[in-house]
Amino acid sequence: MVVTAPSPGAVTTMTGRAWAVLAVLCGAIFLEGVDVAMLNVALPSIRADLGLSTGTAGGVVSAYVLGYGGFMLFGGRAADLLGRRRMFVFWMTVFLVFSGLGGFATTGWMLLIARFVTGVAAAFLAPAGLSLVTTSFAEGPVRDKALLVYSGIAAGGFSLGMVAGGLLTALGWRWVFFAPVALSAVILVGVLALVRDSEVPQRVRGGFDVLGALTVTGAMLLLVYGVVRLEHPGESAVLTAAVFAVGLLLLALFVVIERRSEAPLVRLGILRSANVLRTTIVGLLFQGSFAGFQFVGTLYLQEVRGWSAVQTGLAMVVIGIDAILAPTLTPRLVRRFGTARVIFVGMLLASVAYLLFLPMNIDWAYAAMLPTMLLLGLAFALVYGPLTIAGTDGVAEQEHGLAGGLLYTGFQFGFALGISAVTAVTVASGPIAIGGLRTALVVPVTAALVAVVVAASGLSSRTSCAGNLEEGSLVR
Repeated sequence: MVVTAPSPGAVTTMTGRAWAVLAVLCGAIFLEGVDVAMLNVALPSIRADLGLSTGTAGGVVSAYVLGYGGFMLFGGRAADLLGRRRMFVFWMTVFLVFSGLGGFATTGWMLLIARFVTGVAAAFLAPAGLSLVTTSFAEGPVRDKALLVYSGIAAGGFSLGMVAGGLLTALGWRWVFFAPVALSAVILVGVLALVRDSEVPQRVRGGFDVLGALTVTGAMLLLVYGVVRLEHPGESAVLTAAVFAVGLLLLALFVVIERRSEAPLVRLGILRSANVLRTTIVGLLFQGSFAGFQFVGTLYLQEVRGWSAVQTGLAMVVIGIDAILAPTLTPRLVRRFGTARVIFVGMLLASVAYLLFLPMNIDWAYAAMLPTMLLLGLAFALVYGPLTIAGTDGVAEQEHGLAGGLLYTGFQFGFALGISAVTAVTVASGPIAIGGLRTALVVPVTAALVAVVVAASGLSSRTSCAGNLEEGSLVR
């Protein structure tokens, strides 16, 4: 791999200030993960307290997914064109305000609006944060180290959020919304004091591609909504098909607009990159398989075994070991074997982890579940971080926000697809029971195995990002 010259102001050595900048940006992605996980754990208490119907309770989760998935590509490109730090600060403020409003909700519709806007804010925050990391740290070992720490904290936030959600729910479910407000305020102060854009965005010739932004956002919203509707296949299949059809029509219209636009929102040429497509697909399947497993595992532990939310969170907290392994073990493996091989092995481990959970039964001891949790923690360390490195490999710096938006769009679609698929299988199987959950677990197993095949297609690539010592992309 050819290493480009560092951008002006990019960090070339990990000084104290560099670690402080990384800590602030890691705090933001940690906040995103912990926010989602805490709400999932608190949802039964929220439903009981506010008297929500099953549909409204499910909509609280879906609203966030709609906002996140619908605006992700728009958010990624906006960071490139309007300024990464500017977008980060503005949308972190929005995240803070609407998370707080969610804590004051007294009706279902108030909660739905708060979660949708919070999801939109996250859609702008995630690619802006990732591109701030990739542009603040010089390409090579420093950036790779930063990205692996960043991704490890992201995944660790999700697993630790389950425990935090259980503990905060015991105090009162509103604390699940108020706690992120406090963390958001700390991050906001840190960003204003420490983080700077590596370059000032230039004025876009031809103006901002408003029509492209509207069509792609509309397409993403409808496609995600269609996926969410798949959770209940018996509810108006015609409407679901119509939602997908209009979403695909808008996506096609978006492509036509981008081809003719003088200043396109998304340069379609980036989609011709095999590396970008591969990492996005693997990210989608990886996230989808884990989301499906978490759903099945939570139903098994809470509905079948009768465990509390806190016990369930503690059972899965082992997955959070990736927050330790990602910045320590993973850089060495990437340095020696390259990102493509590391991702491939990580997906193999994830597949084995889900297969090991298939024999679950009513009398299973936690010791029988532990190998799955440990392997998933290791899989996260080997897949999530290297994907964020590979996702911007070979992409011009001015398009890092777009590349990050594509990767996170894959993550979000994967999450929605994983939840929808296992929910549909579980519902079709009748009342929650071991047999139905085993059948539903086939979904994450299949998704992980397909991801292994896709990841294998990158093993022959010489541009395995951050990985070939003989090409000088990393130093020992």
